[in-house]
Amino acid sequence: MDLTQGTDQHKTGRAKKMMLWFGIISMAMMFAGLTSAYVVSKNRPDWISDLELPTSFLWSTAVIFLSSLTIMFAEKAIKKEDRQQGTMLLWATLLLAGTFIYLQFQGFGQLIADGYYFTGSESTVTTSFIYVVVLTHLAHLAGGIVVLFVLIYNHFKQKYQAGQTLGLELGATYWHFVDALWIYLILFLYFFR
Repeated sequence: MDLTQGTDQHKTGRAKKMMLWFGIISMAMMFAGLTSAYVVSKNRPDWISDLELPTSFLWSTAVIFLSSLTIMFAEKAIKKEDRQQGTMLLWATLLLAGTFIYLQFQGFGQLIADGYYFTGSESTVTTSFIYVVVLTHLAHLAGGIVVLFVLIYNHFKQKYQAGQTLGLELGATYWHFVDALWIYLILFLYFFR
């Protein structure tokens, strides 16, 4: 398919989707670098191999998976012009995002209570990696929350009509990426201790 063909609206849509995918690939590469450094650092003599991840990290995984479902169903409802359902599901996604963040910080609290610190004389390379990976993901999730607010606002202003849902599609794609990224990270941290 020739990318120069089509209306200006189609060309703009393709360009925006491509830019999103470039961003997603860049973020994925950053996390690939972090997880690669984690794997290499496992060979250090001061590596803590028996560190148990907080259970709230596991609960947050279920929550973020549910948020991916709610945004998927919100997108479908909005495309079917079911405004009430779409609104409810977008707000549910935002609520689940807040719950995810709460559980993440509860997990940090649990790590600290167990004596695992991010910085200072009591920190280790193991705990520093865990904190950096999780906090970096939370930074990307914060971007996702901004996206959710934009989606909710645009939906409220009725900007998504039949055939004009590009912003919604881009926002949902980013949200699915952030969710899939966390699932990858938790599986990585759980199995590569």
